[in-house]
Amino acid sequence: MAEHIKCLIIGSGPAGYTAAIYASRADLKPVLYQGGQPGGQLTETTEVDNFPGYPEGITGPKLMEDLENQAKRFGSDIRFGMITEVDFNATPKVVKVEDGTELTADSVIISTGASAKWLGLENETRLRLNAGGVSACAVCDGFFYRNQTVAVVGGGDTACEEASYLAKLCEKVYLLVRKGEMRASKAMQHRVESIENIEILYHTETLDVLGEEVVDGILVKNNQTNEETKLDVTGFFVAIGHKPNTDVFKGQLTLDEEGYIVKEDGAKTNIEGVFVAGDAADKEYRQAITAAGTGCMAALDAERYLGDKGLN
Repeated sequence: MAEHIKCLIIGSGPAGYTAAIYASRADLKPVLYQGGQPGGQLTETTEVDNFPGYPEGITGPKLMEDLENQAKRFGSDIRFGMITEVDFNATPKVVKVEDGTELTADSVIISTGASAKWLGLENETRLRLNAGGVSACAVCDGFFYRNQTVAVVGGGDTACEEASYLAKLCEKVYLLVRKGEMRASKAMQHRVESIENIEILYHTETLDVLGEEVVDGILVKNNQTNEETKLDVTGFFVAIGHKPNTDVFKGQLTLDEEGYIVKEDGAKTNIEGVFVAGDAADKEYRQAITAAGTGCMAALDAERYLGDKGLN
C-alpha cells in the first residue's frame, strides 16, 4: 500500500521549508523530501546579509538549518530523498521516490529550485565551495566587494544586470563576453556601455581562476588572437544562466522555453492541487526572501484547495 500524504513538498531551501512551516501550522501534516541538495543553493553561500531578522548576518547553511528546525518544531516530516517520477493527472497524485517508495498525495508543493550554470573550471569550483570569491549572484554577494575590482562572465541580460549592479559598488568591473557581440537586449547593452567603470572584453574566455584561499586574479584568453592576460580581480561572478530543476515534471506541468514552471493564479500550476514556490518558477528575482514568500503563498493556496475539496 502506498503511503498517503495530505500535503507533499518536493524540495527544500527557503521556499520548501517556509511552505512546510505554514502547512504544519495549518495542520496539513506536510511531508517534505529535501532532494539532492538539502537546503538548496544557500548551502553553498557563506555569508547572507540580506535576509530579514539577522542584523549581524548569517551563513547560508545555518539559515537553512534554522528554517528546517522551525519546520520540524511545528511537526513537519522532513525526509532525505529525491523524487524521480510523478503522475499529477491521477487522483490522488502519485509520486515515486528514488528508493522505490510510492506515495500518494492530495496536494503537492514544488520547491525544487534552480541551479546556476558554471564554467566547470577546477579552481572555480574549489573557490566557490570554499566561499573564496566565486559567485553567481551579485545582489547576494556584491556588498563584500565594495571598492574592489571584479569580473562578470556572460553576454546576456543577466550578465549585464549583474555588471550594472556591481558597478555601483565596485571600483571597476570587467564584463567578459565569449563572442564578438552580446546576446543581451539592445537596451541592456547600451546601459553597460554607458557605465564608465565597466570594461567590456569581447572574444574573451576564462582559462583559470587564481588564488589559494580567495580569488586574487583570473587568467583569460582572447579567442581570436590567443593572447593570454591576467586580470587582477578579487571577485568572480558567473552569469551564464540558471537551469530550473524541473526535468521530472516535463509532460506533467506547463513549462516555459527555459524549463521554468509557469504559474497561473498565485502559486497554482496548470494541474489542480499542484503548486509551485521559489526558483523553479522564478527567473527574475532568485532571492532567499522572495523564495520564502512564495513558499508561504503555496502553502496557503494548498490549504484553501484542500479545504474546498473537504480534504483538510
